[in-house]
Amino acid sequence: MVIKVLLVDDEPLVRAGLRVVLEAQPDIEVVGEAADGAAVVPLVRSLRPDVVAMDVRMPLMDGIEATSAVLRTVAAPPKILVVTTFENDEYVYGALRAGADGFLLKRARPAEIVHAVRLVAEGDSLLFPAAVRELAAAYGRERGGARAREALARAGLTEREEDVLRLMARGLSNAEMAARLVVGTETVKSHVSAILAKLGARDRTQAVIAAYESGFVAPA
Repeated sequence: MVIKVLLVDDEPLVRAGLRVVLEAQPDIEVVGEAADGAAVVPLVRSLRPDVVAMDVRMPLMDGIEATSAVLRTVAAPPKILVVTTFENDEYVYGALRAGADGFLLKRARPAEIVHAVRLVAEGDSLLFPAAVRELAAAYGRERGGARAREALARAGLTEREEDVLRLMARGLSNAEMAARLVVGTETVKSHVSAILAKLGARDRTQAVIAAYESGFVAPA
């Protein structure tokens, strides 16, 4: 299966560099480019990419607004990978909270870029869990608090679902969680699906952010 990618960045050199790296892979195809977040929704509708690799800071519509627009208006939206200069950036955390599935540093090595696109497309584990943990430590407390704790309490996770959420926050894949919990991979997938449904989370990244913001998982 080929992963179709849409590149969104106001710097042509960044788009060109990402295109060269990604199109060197037999399982990845760059289907389009845009210079601003304002163009993302119509391009997603017409090109139907699997992943949107999008700059978080752009002049007309930034990555946070564009992520929200895609998830609000597009049926079966693609995975969204935020591309950023600095990982410890409040804009990045805002994009993740808005529904982005992960983030990628512009200075990342080619192998890291390819890995990030594949991992986000598969949705099987958390991308850069340590960096997400650092972002949660820096910005999660002020964004979460009592409301996040109440939401987690209302979710009514079972003890096993709580175990799975803790392992998700550490970045373990479904297979790794299955081995740790001594259960089948399909059982883990069922637990993950139940957690996302109960938390009202789009994917495991948003579930993990909810876990950090509620204090269920400690960032440190």
